[in-house]
Amino acid sequence: MPHAVRPRSLPRPGPVPTPRARAPRVRSLIDADALSVLHRAARVLLDDLPRLSDQLVALLQEQEPAYRSAIENDATEIWQEVHRSLRHSVASLLDPRGVRDAARRCSWKIGATRAEQGLPLDAVLHAFRLGGSLVWQNLVDETSRAAPEDVRLLVHVASDVWNFVDEHCTVVADSYRQTERQLAWRRENGVRLLAAALLDGTSRIADLPETGLALDLPERGRYVVVAVGGGFAACPGAQAALASGVRVHWHTGVDTDYGIVLVSDDTEPVVEDEQPPGVRVGVSSVVEGLAAVGEARRLADTALRLCPETGGTVRLTEHLPAALVVSSPDLGAALADRLFGPLARLEPADAEVLLDTLATWLACDGSAQRASRRLYCHRNTVLNRLRRYEQLTGRSLSRPFDLVEVTLALTARRLLPR
Repeated sequence: MPHAVRPRSLPRPGPVPTPRARAPRVRSLIDADALSVLHRAARVLLDDLPRLSDQLVALLQEQEPAYRSAIENDATEIWQEVHRSLRHSVASLLDPRGVRDAARRCSWKIGATRAEQGLPLDAVLHAFRLGGSLVWQNLVDETSRAAPEDVRLLVHVASDVWNFVDEHCTVVADSYRQTERQLAWRRENGVRLLAAALLDGTSRIADLPETGLALDLPERGRYVVVAVGGGFAACPGAQAALASGVRVHWHTGVDTDYGIVLVSDDTEPVVEDEQPPGVRVGVSSVVEGLAAVGEARRLADTALRLCPETGGTVRLTEHLPAALVVSSPDLGAALADRLFGPLARLEPADAEVLLDTLATWLACDGSAQRASRRLYCHRNTVLNRLRRYEQLTGRSLSRPFDLVEVTLALTARRLLPR
């Protein structure tokens, strides 16, 4: 039995991206004076980080609704995160190269953590910009207090502050999106594994409530499994094989897609009879509860094997004798050999004529007249061929037991590889 899981690889988390090196700036004497003013104010802010952290947490609670519940749930954790981020921000103004890697790691972790918690990315970026604004305003305030005449020099280093904010907003966004992709993959893969175990019949009874919740299917519903092969064997294309309004969970297999279909008590078919050319659909019989979906999947595979290569829909309940044959191919082949083995003494073409006549006669419900019209021969020719078969094999087509065996043997001959 083919496994229902198509293997996929987990996206690997990459390292924190390193931005391209910027061309070194040639600073003028004014820039040097401005840096001195910036460093003097930054050292004061570094000693005053607890107050800055309190201010930023208050701003987030006031201006960013997404952060309010996070602060209410764990105010200490938010405060510590804000404190670390501000410390790296202010320290980077004093020693950009020495602090840069640690600052980026801090921002990367914040982006990943907030993605895992489901905080919107816009809210996280807004928090970083609020932090940048707070740092800048406090730099201006401290310089105004200590040396008002130097405030004008800060304009020459404003770009350093805002470049840092922009750079770390990019780091946060990259981290957030990568974590979001990994979380989505884990959720999708978790659902795939649950559905695969259900279809393979390896689900534990204790796991069925979780499986039903993940697949949005009731544990005690009535189900059929639909196996789709051919041109539509790729979800969501296989959905076209079903009637509209059907509640179904699709699972992509290696060569076949499987639909776990919730059925109601009405008699409306869940699968269309007509399919596009080459699309083959097998439908299991109805089973009770998710615990029986694995058995339904095996029945759907059997129905799919009965479906002709040209396409169409085969419902297992309408082809049970043929299903018996393909379910036990060794026994089916043995039966065909016992019923048709004596014909091996004939010329192949002669034996083929007898078998085709026999199959046509059965398809015409035992009417030699109708069979003769299909075979373009006289009615007596059909009867003579049937008698010849009886003479060669010792079987009697008027004996019910022999007729059942002949019917099953012809089915095996048609469906099983020779």
